[in-house]
Amino acid sequence: MKINNSYFYTIREDAKEEESKSGNLLVRSGMIRKNSAGIYMYLPLGFKVLKNIENIIRKHMNKADSTEVLMPALVAEDYYVRSGRKEAFGNSVFTLKDRFDKPYVLGPTHEELFLIAASYGAQSHKDLPFNLYQFQNKFRDEARPRFGLIRVREFIMKDAYSFDKDLDGLDVSYQKMFDAYKNCFDEMGIDYKIITADTGMMGGILSEEFQAIADIGEDTLVLCDNCDYATNVEITPLTNEQEEDKDSKLEYEEVYTPNCKTIEDVGEFLKQDMHKLVKALMFNADGKLCICFVPGEREVNITKLGKILGAKEIELATEEEILENSNSVPGFTGPIGLDVKEGVKIVVDENILKLRNFVVGANKKDYHYINANIDNFKYDYKADICLVKEGDNCPDCNGKLHFKKGIEIGNTFKLGAKYAESYDVKYLDQNNELKPIVMGSYGIGPGRCMVSIIEQNSDDKGIIWPYSIAPFKVAIVVIDTKNEKQMDLGTKLYEDFEKANIDVILDDRNERAGVKFNDMELIGIPVRITVGRKAEENIVELKYRNESEVTEINEKDAIQIIEDKYCDSKL
Repeated sequence: MKINNSYFYTIREDAKEEESKSGNLLVRSGMIRKNSAGIYMYLPLGFKVLKNIENIIRKHMNKADSTEVLMPALVAEDYYVRSGRKEAFGNSVFTLKDRFDKPYVLGPTHEELFLIAASYGAQSHKDLPFNLYQFQNKFRDEARPRFGLIRVREFIMKDAYSFDKDLDGLDVSYQKMFDAYKNCFDEMGIDYKIITADTGMMGGILSEEFQAIADIGEDTLVLCDNCDYATNVEITPLTNEQEEDKDSKLEYEEVYTPNCKTIEDVGEFLKQDMHKLVKALMFNADGKLCICFVPGEREVNITKLGKILGAKEIELATEEEILENSNSVPGFTGPIGLDVKEGVKIVVDENILKLRNFVVGANKKDYHYINANIDNFKYDYKADICLVKEGDNCPDCNGKLHFKKGIEIGNTFKLGAKYAESYDVKYLDQNNELKPIVMGSYGIGPGRCMVSIIEQNSDDKGIIWPYSIAPFKVAIVVIDTKNEKQMDLGTKLYEDFEKANIDVILDDRNERAGVKFNDMELIGIPVRITVGRKAEENIVELKYRNESEVTEINEKDAIQIIEDKYCDSKL
């Protein structure tokens, strides 16, 4: 690409609407532009980066014997109704109707359609296994689009689906996709962790996530300092079990606790350790109140709670909801004497069952009970409902847990026969018996890969693309475009690189050298060749984006030097 007379622009100032480093740099470098909340245009440079990422993914999918297809983005709503997922998606699905009043959705995901496609080619056990994949736009009506391409309403996903006879076959297919994903992210140069995660609305047997390490990440990764344990905080079990108290049970009594607005205030006022305090947290779970009691130093894990209640949407209850459904007093809620309306569930963390003579709210302003015990009240569920904290014990060893933030760039699911059973999709096995097809599902977000690379590879000058991802591998900058020798040499180099099939951009603008250098550093081109005052001697300057040193080379050696550095490289 020759910049002069081509579509190219950069922005000097920070993009005010972008909260993330990656979003800011992508907008400033002219690669993407927001046109409404959570919806972006991919402009020429950004589109080239996106295609480079897709081609890496496509290469490894093809090597793993997956076949590319394309499903429609406009999907009849009934497909999601039959699988039971329309309700699970809730308000996140974009819906519309055609002229015949038939309901459609803009596809949030495509398990259902791939299953239907698979049924056409899998009549017998002899037809299995196989794997299909696509690159397709997905649509989800995010409540809070943010962080550039991380949380958007329209995005491209590479989704793949494996189809097998049984779970043993699924294990084999899953491992092939799992290895292909590692190869994809390794070639992109992304620093990532693989963690066990909640299966969520996808359901199934197993979910694992590929998480790019980044401070801006929305997910909290739980890692062990002693072993390879890695999970999402949403599903990490709490193994710092409370030791069972040996104290004799006492009679509970009401005490005055004025001006104690927090659990910490109560502990300080009563001179009690936090593990002897039990606090209440109230939630609206699918429209019904739920009251949870957990140790004073812990917080409720919403994902764990949702699985216990079978609830899809959980949020903190409002004060009005609490007062309408119980006799509790916000800030002083306790399980003793708690009177709730029908349908309200009470959930107690399992560690509380081991406590003796603990402190709870008295459902009365400025009062608590001391010496409370588990047999003083009733509850509906007892379970591990707490979030783990840094420093807690690893579930697999004696190590300590620590947290990192991650951006989910890929996920893999063992779905089993869940979808085939809902659609009654079966094949004839060796004994001429009908059996449901067993599925796996595998997704990668190319846009999130782009963001993750920038979050991990950038500086105060701009983006530092890995060679395999960069929109152009080499930038040729001509200092004085009015100098015939410089322009001739710059053009010759440009043509030589094109003949060598190396993506090259020629900065032939009539701009100051500093402007050109700044732009090439901002857009992150790995190699810069500067054609300047020594053009008559066929001498040019070579600089790598991630290095400060500038070296002089003969223009005839440029291609070989770059091929030697980057041949078969994943940098």
